[in-house]
Amino acid sequence: MLKRYLEKYIAGDLQDKMVFISGPRQVGKTTLSRQVGDDFFENNYEYLNWDNRQDRKRILDGMFQADKKMRIFDEIHKYKNWKGYLKGEYDKNKKAFSILVTGSARLDVYRKGGDSLLGRYRSYRLHPLSLRELLGMDIKYTLFKGLIFLEEGKKQKEIFEKLFVFGGFPEIFIKQNERDLRRWHNERVDRLIKEDIRDIENLRDISALQILVELLPKKVGSLFSLNSLCEDLKVTHKTISAWTEILERFYYHFRIYPFQSTVIKSLRKEPKLYLWDWSEIADESARLENMIASHLLKFCSFLYDVEGYKAQLYYIRSVDQREVDFLVAIDGKPWFCVEAKLSDRGAAPSLKYFKEKLNIPFAYQVIKEENIDIMKDDIRIINADKFLSSLA
Repeated sequence: MLKRYLEKYIAGDLQDKMVFISGPRQVGKTTLSRQVGDDFFENNYEYLNWDNRQDRKRILDGMFQADKKMRIFDEIHKYKNWKGYLKGEYDKNKKAFSILVTGSARLDVYRKGGDSLLGRYRSYRLHPLSLRELLGMDIKYTLFKGLIFLEEGKKQKEIFEKLFVFGGFPEIFIKQNERDLRRWHNERVDRLIKEDIRDIENLRDISALQILVELLPKKVGSLFSLNSLCEDLKVTHKTISAWTEILERFYYHFRIYPFQSTVIKSLRKEPKLYLWDWSEIADESARLENMIASHLLKFCSFLYDVEGYKAQLYYIRSVDQREVDFLVAIDGKPWFCVEAKLSDRGAAPSLKYFKEKLNIPFAYQVIKEENIDIMKDDIRIINADKFLSSLA
């Protein structure tokens, strides 16, 4: 069975706090939580799903198995008073059993008002499978030093190609069947909107939200304009903004924003949009960019959730149209920047410009061609599978 990259860290935090695991539908949250129970609690745990009628009744009645050392509450954020409920259970029973909470929405969004859970939990975001995770390698890095790459091998290249086609969601990655992939795309979006979102959000026009989901894959990698979507869907800016926020809360897409610096004249607001499931994207160039964005976001989440570093993912763009796809920064200080290209062995001028202008220690141009790893103008031009092997 595949061991997920967060398992040992979650198990460690469960010794003295609740742990929340959020992430997209079907990313493996339930499997991970059960693995933690099997491996670190000797299978002595209880799993309760709010969507199951019997489990829901037991949660509300407080009817638990007395001898279990861990309780897993799945989708409990759909319960209106879930924050107060968990606070009460933790304060009363923290020495008797551990509490693990999973949800398909961003749990931080629902921690507003009511009883505070501050200091009682650790929060983790579970990301899709990545190249390094599938290689079974621990994450290794040194802040503000160059990334640590693995030696290239046949297995590494094979995993990259499969991830590029099928994405990183465990079920469909394991199946590796293109017919199943198409069907899975349809089913996943339907369940996301008709089950997860409708259960919590008060939406009048589900069909329009479905149309929005159909449009978003074509927006990947470009500046994301709400105004153009307003025209496409014939709705107000406020409505599109609300729908986009909802889809982001439920892990359909994520946005990254431009890095702000007094050294360059940069754009102030416009984000770029990427999908959690890059296999939905038809255009190969956009899919590669999205795949790299997802790996970088996973790395930043790992640095924040596990190590406590304030890691953030940005892009760089100046008002004179110079642009670099990605920048990873720690506490607002640039660490390394990345430009994604299908095939280009010439160093991108924008990489050199921003590396010097912002004093960025490392710059990488990542391409899909095989067996490339060269230095040009202090920029490392490297093939995608080798680059991604350095991340989480």
